[in-house]
Amino acid sequence: MGKTGDRDWMQIYAIYGTDRWQTVAFLALHATLFAAIALLLLLRFPSSLALLRSLLPAAVPLTALRFLAGLAGSTAALSALCLLYAAGSVLHSSLALRWEMAQRMVAAVPDWSAVRTALDVGCGRGILLNAVAMQMKKEGSGGRVVGLDRRRETAVEALRRAGAEGVQEYVTCREGDARRLPFADGYFDVVVSASGLGAAAAEERGRGLAEMVRVLKPGGVGVVWDLLRGSEYAQRLREMRMETVRLSDPVTAYMLGSHIVSFRKPMEQQQPLPQPLFHDPHWAADMC
Repeated sequence: MGKTGDRDWMQIYAIYGTDRWQTVAFLALHATLFAAIALLLLLRFPSSLALLRSLLPAAVPLTALRFLAGLAGSTAALSALCLLYAAGSVLHSSLALRWEMAQRMVAAVPDWSAVRTALDVGCGRGILLNAVAMQMKKEGSGGRVVGLDRRRETAVEALRRAGAEGVQEYVTCREGDARRLPFADGYFDVVVSASGLGAAAAEERGRGLAEMVRVLKPGGVGVVWDLLRGSEYAQRLREMRMETVRLSDPVTAYMLGSHIVSFRKPMEQQQPLPQPLFHDPHWAADMC
């Protein structure tokens, strides 16, 4: 996988690990099994023919037996290669590609110097969350980014990883539901989400997207990355009359097509800044 920008993928793995290790292990194990079958058929070809002869009627010609044994070996070898490729693709998508997409999502926000409040919906391991925090640190911002996840223990781990990245002072994490964001209307300058809505049903995805728009300030920027749903999100955002809705070129992730969708919430009549649901100046209330 090599380097991803100025980061080596092993550095990324050391901090974030992978959330798909069961899938990678399953695919790698079966790839090994099929490779072993292919080698066994190749190295023990006469024995394989003898086995087929014992299983099939005696009338089957030797040429047909050779063809069947060769076909079985070729199929096993091809299956091993496909499974190995799939394992590599899943591993790459869950590590280096996620880091790369996080950088692209951060770059989709035109001006970070004015950002004081940001939200990552479905922060998971914290790759995107910490990318946002690093950008705030780079800009010398006094702002903070909230990572929201439906599982408290996941949010706690994301906060721990922010410490490993040296940006813990810019990060707050808490438990919450993307369909009912526990924040006041129009509070965040930027709202981002990487695959935080895609697993839900269509109605729930729409509700989650509407919630992201609700908590975004007029003039604020939203950026969403998800598998297969990019066109759907772009269409929904246009129906909600969001401005500058942009759909990126497709990017293959987990062997599926994905897009980044960015948008800006229209400016409305200026109103007093809404108070957040938590009043601690450092956003400590009810936080992990």
